[in-house]
Amino acid sequence: MSLRILHTADWHLGQTFFGYDRMVEQDMFLTWLSDTLVSHKTDVLLIAGDVFDVANPSAIAQHRFFRFLKEAKAKCPQLQIIIIAGNHDSAARLEAPTPLLDELNTTIIGFIKRTGNGDIDWDALLCPLFNKEGEREGLCLCVPYLRQGDYPPAEENDENSFSAGVERLYHKLGEQARKKSKPDEALIAMGHVYVNNAQLSENDRSERIVIGGLESVGAEAFGDYLAYVALGHIHKAQRVGGKENIRYSGSPLPMSFSETRYNHQVVSVILEKGRVKEITPISIPVSVELLRIPQSQQPPENVLDALRALPDKTTEETELFPYLEVRVLFTEPDPGFRHKVEEILKDKAVRLTSIQIVYPQKESNYRSSRLSFNDLQNLSPVTMLEHAFAAKYGSDLPVELRILFNEIVREEGE
Repeated sequence: MSLRILHTADWHLGQTFFGYDRMVEQDMFLTWLSDTLVSHKTDVLLIAGDVFDVANPSAIAQHRFFRFLKEAKAKCPQLQIIIIAGNHDSAARLEAPTPLLDELNTTIIGFIKRTGNGDIDWDALLCPLFNKEGEREGLCLCVPYLRQGDYPPAEENDENSFSAGVERLYHKLGEQARKKSKPDEALIAMGHVYVNNAQLSENDRSERIVIGGLESVGAEAFGDYLAYVALGHIHKAQRVGGKENIRYSGSPLPMSFSETRYNHQVVSVILEKGRVKEITPISIPVSVELLRIPQSQQPPENVLDALRALPDKTTEETELFPYLEVRVLFTEPDPGFRHKVEEILKDKAVRLTSIQIVYPQKESNYRSSRLSFNDLQNLSPVTMLEHAFAAKYGSDLPVELRILFNEIVREEGE
C-alpha cells in the first residue's frame, strides 16, 4: 500500500503586507491547496507551524482557517490533517477546538504535554497515519515549536544547551516511535525549528532567528530511520543537510521583498512500504506580483520615468494589484520626492509599499575623523549637524540646510 502526503507550513494567516490586507491572496492559496489535495489524491496533509501570523489572530483569520479545514474535508472525506504550532501561534488557542476538530480527522499539537509525574507524554506526540482505506501506514512524530524547558533534562555529562535538548527530544521520541511501529510502517517527523545552515531570507524578521544560532539544531537530530521530515519556520523552500527527505516547504506567500525570487511551493511525498518512493515540489501560482522599480537604485528622474511607464488602472478593485517597492539613489535629501511618487502612482495599477533610499558613500572631511567626548562638548551645533549629515549621507551639508539650521538656532537662543 502507499501513503500520499502533502507538506506545507508558514501560512501566517492574518498577515498584512506594509499595511495592505492579504485576505484575497490567502483565500486564493487555500482554494488552490484544497484543489491540489484532490488532484494528488492526498491521504495526509501536514501543516508544520505558523498557521497564524500572531498569537491572537483576528476573527477573520480564524474563520479562514476553519473554513479551509471544512472545505478540504468536504472535497477529500478520508483526508487526515496534522498541525503543529509554530513560534507565531498561540499553542493553547490552536489546540482549543480539538474536540470539534476530532470530527474532521484533524490533529493539532500545540505544546509538549506532561504526565502526572512531570515527564514528557511521549505518546501524545505520536500520531498514527492512515491511507484512504483506513489502514495504518506509519507514525508521525509531531514536535511543535519548542521553548526552553520543553525538552528532556540533560543526563550526567550531557550538554544542556537548547540545541542539545531539542536533539535529545527527537532521539527519545524516535525511540518511542520505533517501539510502537510495525514492519513496513513509515516513520516521519514534523518540526518548527531552525536547522543549522538553512538559508534564511535576507531581511525578514518574521523568521525570528536568535542571534548566533543559539536556538538552532543540527540535521543529525533527525535519525536515518525517518522516511521524511516536514519542517516549518524558514520561508525558503529547501532541502536540509544535503538530504532529499529533510525539507522546509517554505511559506506559500512571500513575507517580504527579500522573498521575491523564492519558488513558493508545497511538497508532495509518496511512501510505499515505509520508504519514500517520490518527493515532488508543487509550485504555488503567484496571485500578486512583487515589483522592485528599478531593480537597483538609480537617480530620482530615472526612477520617476520608470514609474510613469507603469500600466494605468482599469479597475478600482486593487486587491490583486502588484506591491511596489521604489528604489532610488540620492546625492542629497529630497523631502518632496515621496509626494512626486504618490502623484504619479495615483492612477497606476500598483500598490506602493516603501521607498528605499540609498546615498553614495563619498569621501568627506568628517567621515574618517573620530570625535572625543571633549571634542563634542566644544563643537557648535551646526558643526555637529555637519558631522551627522556626512556620516549618514556621505556628502557635505547643503548650504540651504545650513542657513535654515542657523536660523532655528538663533530663534531658540532669543
